[in-house]
Amino acid sequence: MPDTRASTADRHRLYELAVQAPEAEIDLLDQLVTDLRGRPARRLREDFCGSAAIAAAWVRRRPDNQALGIDLDAAVLDWAHTHTLAGLTPEARARLALRQADVRHATTAPVDLVVAMNFSYWLLRSRETLGDYFGAVRRALAPDGVFLLDVYGGYDAPRVIREERRVADPEQGDFDYIWEQAHFDPISSELECHIHFAFDDGSWLERAFSYQWRLWTLPELRELLAEAGFGEISVYWQGWDAEGEPDGDFVAVERGEPDAGWIAYLGATPAPAR
Repeated sequence: MPDTRASTADRHRLYELAVQAPEAEIDLLDQLVTDLRGRPARRLREDFCGSAAIAAAWVRRRPDNQALGIDLDAAVLDWAHTHTLAGLTPEARARLALRQADVRHATTAPVDLVVAMNFSYWLLRSRETLGDYFGAVRRALAPDGVFLLDVYGGYDAPRVIREERRVADPEQGDFDYIWEQAHFDPISSELECHIHFAFDDGSWLERAFSYQWRLWTLPELRELLAEAGFGEISVYWQGWDAEGEPDGDFVAVERGEPDAGWIAYLGATPAPAR
């Protein structure tokens, strides 16, 4: 039988096409760091880096930028070495390092910016483990460093739901990205999610990625960051365009809107040493 799209698909490549926009994310990181510190960062640590798409975009952005990607999954780091690093010039590649480690225990030289994107830190499902991670980030930052992480919520967040979106693939043909929130436990706030990919030949890549997360709230995250030694903790909320669609602009706010689904960023800076 001939191969199907699903049987030959590269799930990490599909994920990057469907979920990530590294250059736009670097634009946003630069904006938020400049807002908090008045200047761009240079040394970035991407935690839970996966394929290290953000770290790679970071070293492409400016010739003096440096990046370190950390992930516990050896297989995805192997993919990053083979694919992500191969797409960089030798000069840029020399400024990006990848390390297999638990982000709660990794010891690194001080950095200007630590990022945890795509809600990856939700894998840490207890206050103790997430607090340990935030403390490790605090110790990894330079005194004027910044920690940026994304968060989502809204009254659709704890629902069992499936959402489908068409994704452009200029090389192998477009496909459908399906996000499934399969189960939510209101007592533990644990959330089971899956990513599926569907192709025009009728084949599926079911549960290409699966997550056992905790649905953390903004108050919980801000409290844990403060307990870990962060001082200024800002919430950046996304606005809406004239058609009621997200406009991609994030501004610091004191109060949010009770939308069905929202995405925000937290920007945290270390409290001054006592």
